[in-house]
Amino acid sequence: MKELILGRNQEKIALEKIFSSRKSEFVVVCGRRRIGKTFLVREFFDESIVFQTAGLANGDLQLQITNFYKEMLEAGLRNIPHEKPCDWTDVFFLLRSLVSASRQKRKVIFLDELPWMDTPKSNFIPALEHFWNAWASAQKDVVLVVCGSATSWMMNKLINDHGGLHNRLTCQIFLQQFTLGETRQFLENKGFKASLYDISTLYMCMGGVPFYLDKLDSSKSLVQNIDDLFFKKQGELHNEFKNLYSALFKNSDDYITVVKALNEKRYGMTREEVIVKTGLKSGKGLSTVLENLESCGFIRSYPVFKGTRGNTLLYQLVDFYSLFYFNFIEQESVSSWQQVQGKPVFYAWAGLTFENLVMLHEQKIKEKLGISGIESRNYVWRAVDKGNKGAQIDLVIDRADNTVNICEMKFSIAQFSINESYEMNLRNKIQRFMEENPKKSMQLTFVTTYGLSSGKYNGIVNNQIVLNDLFG
Repeated sequence: MKELILGRNQEKIALEKIFSSRKSEFVVVCGRRRIGKTFLVREFFDESIVFQTAGLANGDLQLQITNFYKEMLEAGLRNIPHEKPCDWTDVFFLLRSLVSASRQKRKVIFLDELPWMDTPKSNFIPALEHFWNAWASAQKDVVLVVCGSATSWMMNKLINDHGGLHNRLTCQIFLQQFTLGETRQFLENKGFKASLYDISTLYMCMGGVPFYLDKLDSSKSLVQNIDDLFFKKQGELHNEFKNLYSALFKNSDDYITVVKALNEKRYGMTREEVIVKTGLKSGKGLSTVLENLESCGFIRSYPVFKGTRGNTLLYQLVDFYSLFYFNFIEQESVSSWQQVQGKPVFYAWAGLTFENLVMLHEQKIKEKLGISGIESRNYVWRAVDKGNKGAQIDLVIDRADNTVNICEMKFSIAQFSINESYEMNLRNKIQRFMEENPKKSMQLTFVTTYGLSSGKYNGIVNNQIVLNDLFG
């Protein structure tokens, strides 16, 4: 069934290594709601899954145990003498008996929505620790795979655990959204024949989230689909924002407070600015919020270099759906996606969001430039003094071969034209940048939707990247 999994090449390589090993493995799969964690695990391991179950949302301890027990009966426990379990220790002892009886060469156990099983005072984690440490890890053929959308729980109770599961995990997978190329493949499989421009615009609205993409109706245009899903009150994803963060994070109000603050300053905030804007206290709690948001791909942290004054770390909201929600769905003045098509508000949003799209696919840029094999780091550069208004570069690729690619990103419905004033603006940026980095060779790289139109001011550009290159 692996052939049904679109993309996910790195994840499939990791899972193949796990499946082929000669020891027991403990795999944690994390990721935002709707990202396809359950589908990946089920389709990859398929018939090798000896037992699988999922926690029940809002279920109490007894309901969780009863559900787990009934699933074990269906999986073959009825043929093994046993007593009905009273607690999680009993449950995992029965699971041990069930798995031991299997004749599978590799015995895969899949526990989905694990955080829901850990109800208050249930002692779920100690029972899971004992199951793995006292029995499963000593076997040679057990693969325990656990998933959960509640990222804060997964991070605190499993990945960053300092108790019985400390350093016990053998593989951690943080599942991210589809790339542009994977999104195009997914849409083609659904019968869409859309242009790269339309797919990119769709991606800037909802990102490469498989669940969202799967809701699209190929008999309608992409604009119609967005209206039906997000803007109509009866749309399946109309209330998605409210559900998204609460499903992922405990104390989700703090997370929403942070992303709302970051939305108001699109190029990012320092930690101190986040504290001032949100009123949240500095400390471990805020660090956890920022770390979890970044793990799920909602925000990114990146260095901004300011010449000889060093650099500072900024946090930026980069989740496409959240940005789309704040800019349009939440706005009472916008009643439909069709309403803003071709309007200045659309192009203002698209221009900024296109930069996020480009930076998410920076590896494709390196491949096109032929520098993917050269060690490099990315950063944002800003002029130090106030006299150089607009002297900012949002993507600098600093290469180990003593060369930097200064990337200029422009979203346009047609070929982009460089006029005289814009060329002077570019020369100002380049001159100032070179003054602060005199030992570096520089190449100006333009990233646009359809490339540059012919013109006498194009000579300043060394390389061009277009949409097709980002799709790969």
